[in-house]
Amino acid sequence: MHKENPQRASVLQHVSQNVRRLRHAADMSQTALSEKSGVSRRMLVAIEAGEKNVSLSTLDRVAEALDVAFSDLIQAPDAPDHSRINELAWAGEIPGSKAVLLAKATARREVELWEMRLEPGDRYSPEPDPEGWSVQLFVFEGSLTLTLDDDEKHVAAGEFYMFASRQAHAYRNDGDVAVRFVRNVVI
Repeated sequence: MHKENPQRASVLQHVSQNVRRLRHAADMSQTALSEKSGVSRRMLVAIEAGEKNVSLSTLDRVAEALDVAFSDLIQAPDAPDHSRINELAWAGEIPGSKAVLLAKATARREVELWEMRLEPGDRYSPEPDPEGWSVQLFVFEGSLTLTLDDDEKHVAAGEFYMFASRQAHAYRNDGDVAVRFVRNVVI
């Protein structure tokens, strides 16, 4: 994926630099971070070397172990405005499908703003979130099929939907055109 998508490759470099910097700031060894996060030491070595394409759920576990936000791992280390992220965090199997973390805002809780695009036939299936997290989404192009546990919801362009994201959930494009939507993750 590095060679095919330079934007994704730059995010992997950001993750590499940030994990190393934040691990050192926390005075943790790679072994200690591995034990605390449940991510193998081999995977952490590859992440810190910028050699490994890593899943969002793995990054979530590393962020939690480092006691930082997910966005702190993918954001450019020298970003002047830490509320604006605008980084590609996921690319689908079908070219054009993507998830871009646009921004974050801290109030009582952190909120992540994502721009999502799924090409026809593609899907995004994240791990369930911790208790208390929720998702707000707004579809502005196409039609989204949202699976919540065993229930399916169809969200058309111009519609929105909110749900507790601690349950199994997935986003799917069953249509003939790309579906584009915004997803707010309330942490």
